[in-house]
Amino acid sequence: MTNVKAFKAYDVRGKVPSELNDEIAYKVGRAFAQFLKPKKVVVGFDARLSSESLAKNVREGLIDGGVDEVVDISLCGTEMVYFATSHLKADGGIMITASHNPKEYNGMKFVREESRPISGDTGLNDIRDLVANTEYTKSNNDSLYAQKSKRYDIYPEYAKHILGYIDTKALKKIKIVANAGNGVGGKMVEAIKQYLPFEFVEVHFNPDGTFPNGIPNPLLVENRDETAKAVVDNKADIGVAWDGDADRCFLFDSEGKLQNPRLN
Repeated sequence: MTNVKAFKAYDVRGKVPSELNDEIAYKVGRAFAQFLKPKKVVVGFDARLSSESLAKNVREGLIDGGVDEVVDISLCGTEMVYFATSHLKADGGIMITASHNPKEYNGMKFVREESRPISGDTGLNDIRDLVANTEYTKSNNDSLYAQKSKRYDIYPEYAKHILGYIDTKALKKIKIVANAGNGVGGKMVEAIKQYLPFEFVEVHFNPDGTFPNGIPNPLLVENRDETAKAVVDNKADIGVAWDGDADRCFLFDSEGKLQNPRLN
């Protein structure tokens, strides 16, 4: 029986490799395919050191499980998997990420068609049980994997989608401190900043799964000071700090004060 301790109520999240590893990732891909019976699935991953390998094994599990097309959008934010799933009319999406957790963790988030979340009561428990109790044999068919898994650059379409929410001509030039925490937030900002009149002060923009500047979790009090100080030192109008997979951000005013009061 496979260890499924990493399965939680809304996602998969556990220590690597004791609770989540390549073998389990492959089985998750197989179980996802068996449960959902999708023809087309989007897979992306964050900057963690284990993410790319876990994503590769998920893709292979999906293909061995009968998926016709796996769209590999590679290094990205969680919201980009959700966008790509709907935008590309896929039947499901899997994001490899442990979000704001320490670097020894990794995990997965799942959606089905139209980017509807898959949680415990909508299928995640079924996938968990398949992973725990089913013996899957890996084909190791590299030619088949290469044929059915294709790299896709979703960034231009995602940028266009995001910019569609605003009137860029109405924006004023301001200075923004943007702290990506060595996660994927910097890569996402890079995709849209050319279309914006803002001046960005870039902090820890380089994705680095060793997280040399600390856990990418702005919720932690000790992680807020750097962004606050950068706002004040650079006389910026606003500061933004993201978590590891950039699906959560924290805002600072021009005095470096956190503007998410419910988190204080």
